Amino acid sequence: MISALKIIEIFCKLDDFSKEYDSIITKNSISDGSTAKKRNRKFKMNDSEVMTILVIFHLKSYRNLKHFYLNHVCKYMTDMFPDCVSYNRFVELQKKVTQPLAVFMKLHCLGDCSGISFIDSTPLKVCHYKREI
Repeated sequence: MISALKIIEIFCKLDDFSKEYDSIITKNSISDGSTAKKRNRKFKMNDSEVMTILVIFHLKSYRNLKHFYLNHVCKYMTDMFPDCVSYNRFVELQKKVTQPLAVFMKLHCLGDCSGISFIDSTPLKVCHYKREI
């Protein structure tokens, strides 16, 4: 069971990281030079909320994201996530946060290498093809 305080802690870490990540990406991005206006409508759920739900899903014992989102988040966590979107929209938002979440996990969750590494001992199959001339 994940406590509400732990969920808030996860959200705060992800929110701080998301703000820093967005500022770095914006600062280092190359503009395309077009003068056409782009839609910049705010989403109902922000990136930090989507990433938090994904992290909680992996910490819980659910096997199916759809079941977790519809039957747990939308029913029992409405006080923490008041602007839940439909599951289809959540999947679309999930695509947007994949890269920042991977960077967050790499920087904050893996830790330093202890010097001990494991490798799978399964042999690789090497295929040699002969070319006829």
